Amino acid sequence: MPPTIYGIKNCDTMKKTFAWFEGAGVAYGFHDYKKAGIDAATLARWCDTLGWEALVNKRGTTWRKLAPEQQAVADRAAAIALMQAQPSLIRRPVIDFGAGGLVVGFDPEAFAARTA
Repeated sequence: MPPTIYGIKNCDTMKKTFAWFEGAGVAYGFHDYKKAGIDAATLARWCDTLGWEALVNKRGTTWRKLAPEQQAVADRAAAIALMQAQPSLIRRPVIDFGAGGLVVGFDPEAFAARTA
């Protein structure tokens, strides 16, 4: 089963990721969570594997635009709710390699290790 790349189509990091997979000749699926949303079960699975802190992008403009009470994410449930409401907060890309695990961010070495 090909890996699934989760993210937002027009993000520069996403474009680098697509280019890497295409250059390596690796087939992939794409889930645009800006358009299709992201379900709580998927986010919960990611949080169980990576921790919610690894998924929330606190450097982006979406984070900076949040009210202070929204930025006061205290736990996994609050983080999941916030990421569902604001999918642009999820770090990009998240790549699900199935049994090969998850990779967050542009990491060509991790991609190569999981697609070899």
